[in-house]
Amino acid sequence: MNDSEIPTVTAPAISGPKRPKRRRKRILGLVGGVFLAFLLDLAAGSLLMAPKQCRLDPPTGAANAVESVEFPSGSGAAVRGWLIPAAGPRGVVILMHGVRANRQTMLNRVRFLHEAGYAVLLFDFQAHGETAGKHITFGYLESRDAAAAVDFVREKFPGAKIAVLGVSMGGAAALLARPPLAVNAMIVESVYPTITQAIEDRLSVRFGPWGKFGAPLLSWQLKPRLGIGAEDLSPIRSAGQITVPKLFLAGSADRLTTLPESQALFDAAAQPKELWIVPGAGHEDLHEFAPDDYEKRVLAFLAKNFENKASPL
Repeated sequence: MNDSEIPTVTAPAISGPKRPKRRRKRILGLVGGVFLAFLLDLAAGSLLMAPKQCRLDPPTGAANAVESVEFPSGSGAAVRGWLIPAAGPRGVVILMHGVRANRQTMLNRVRFLHEAGYAVLLFDFQAHGETAGKHITFGYLESRDAAAAVDFVREKFPGAKIAVLGVSMGGAAALLARPPLAVNAMIVESVYPTITQAIEDRLSVRFGPWGKFGAPLLSWQLKPRLGIGAEDLSPIRSAGQITVPKLFLAGSADRLTTLPESQALFDAAAQPKELWIVPGAGHEDLHEFAPDDYEKRVLAFLAKNFENKASPL
């Protein structure tokens, strides 16, 4: 065999090291993931803080005529609501709805309260229902609406006993009010102890155990968007300064405000206080979940703390 018959074999090209290239891709992927999570958190913050407003028609079939009312608030809003009077009322109960809801969601409580002889005020927090507002603030500005509602009732019913009943954000607003609300009794349902815990719980429910690690990005948005910090949304700190009788309600299966969190809020509250854990209930309408027991407990609490007691107002 001569040289011309020897087959030519081409050696494969020798490539450079692949590890640095792969590392760069991983780093870029990680940075991109973090940036995407940041954008998603910004979008989530925008949605959660955006107003939830709508037009509401007065309820029909009430025992007494429903009076549409409006009163000014320290939140900067003209708060709109409904007043259901009662003849010679035993007292007045102010109902406060949850986040991204409105006064209409509290109508199911009006019937049994009114039948028991109480006048009832329902209203929309700022940035909810028919009340104007730029941002939902998870209880901060809403606490000023709560105080304005109490002032309105005191002017409308001089010397009357007053109670507030707040659900979720409505309960947080009642607890966060400064100075404490000048009422005779307070009922709060499914209230978060701190906004940080509230955010972590909701992210964990939505995204699993890793979801809570996105909480700092959402909490961080409070200051630039709303001008407040997480420390301004701490009902557990406020509860120890409220000395009127308090009834705390919580669902045993609540994943958005867990049972240990509800217990911690109750433990931190000043006396006198009571706690009712609703077996099997989640973060939902506790009256709708257990109507008979709910009505009995709420009415018994109001009667005990309204009857034969001098009003502090």
